[in-house]
Amino acid sequence: MAAASPAPAAPYPEPRETTWVAQDFRFHTGEVMPELRLGYLTLGDPSGIPVLVLHGSAGSARSMISPGFAGQLFGPGQALDAAKHYIIIPDALGAGKSSKPSDGLKARFPRFNYADILQAKHRLLTGGLGISHVRLVIGNSMGGMLAWLWGVTHPDFMDAIVPMAAQPTAMSGRNWMLRRLLIETIRRDPAYQDGDYTSQPACLPLAFLFFNIATNGGTQALQQAAPTRAAADALLDQRLAQPAAADANDLIYMYEASRDYDPEPLLGRIRARVLAINSADDERNPHETGLMAAAMARIPNARLLLIPGSTETAGHGTTGQARFWREELAAFLKSIP
Repeated sequence: MAAASPAPAAPYPEPRETTWVAQDFRFHTGEVMPELRLGYLTLGDPSGIPVLVLHGSAGSARSMISPGFAGQLFGPGQALDAAKHYIIIPDALGAGKSSKPSDGLKARFPRFNYADILQAKHRLLTGGLGISHVRLVIGNSMGGMLAWLWGVTHPDFMDAIVPMAAQPTAMSGRNWMLRRLLIETIRRDPAYQDGDYTSQPACLPLAFLFFNIATNGGTQALQQAAPTRAAADALLDQRLAQPAAADANDLIYMYEASRDYDPEPLLGRIRARVLAINSADDERNPHETGLMAAAMARIPNARLLLIPGSTETAGHGTTGQARFWREELAAFLKSIP
């Protein structure tokens, strides 16, 4: 597959931002939150074909509204044209406008996992929006992992699943090691104060940048951007100068939520058609382990689109650029009754 050429972003409707409250939300730990706030964005008319879009760990619903993603998918004539589809993009539990540790509970917030995030989104769709079936569940990174979980947990909820930058296998290897190191670096900073800090720990931006360079960006793309030590230093200095937007507890909770992720034993439950999209240079989900190929072989009606690594791709971040797969997505959806 050749790298897709950039295309101008098409216009799409301004997303509507709303919140809904889930009453008496029970976490997998048994803790109950009387009111759990869930933020979400929608594009298109509620009478349109419903589509669920899921964001990644460090993002929010707003992070999916970009020229490289929304501008390649939601415009007139595009695969998820908002004139025909009702696009729902929830803020995950712990992110965006949804309830999260930084709202006030800090480290006393229930320690959620992906099953809790999934349950919150399911309650939003069924209880808040009255939707019991969608045409498509599509997600990137954490959103891709959640898409896999939708397939095994609610197999009749969708016609199609498109998990991206994700594997339907247990959190393990370098992926978990670097998540754990990110978490431990922040927790071991004396300024963290067991989560009761009054200002963000100084290590936060450095730890998060270290994690991102180690697990995102693409080997060839980073080499092209920094072919000399001076160029590498300049790029690093530029990124170090950017302000840290994250809250330490929010970041820890979100990355730690992946600790028990493992849909693999339940892959036989999937009934929807599956188009999995990964990049060959994905640092968090390395194709050479063979884990993805073995898992895909167990799923009926499933296909893997593997984007070759190049100077144009961005490793784990590749699939956030819809130009690499927008045409395959359109063809995939047309093939499904």
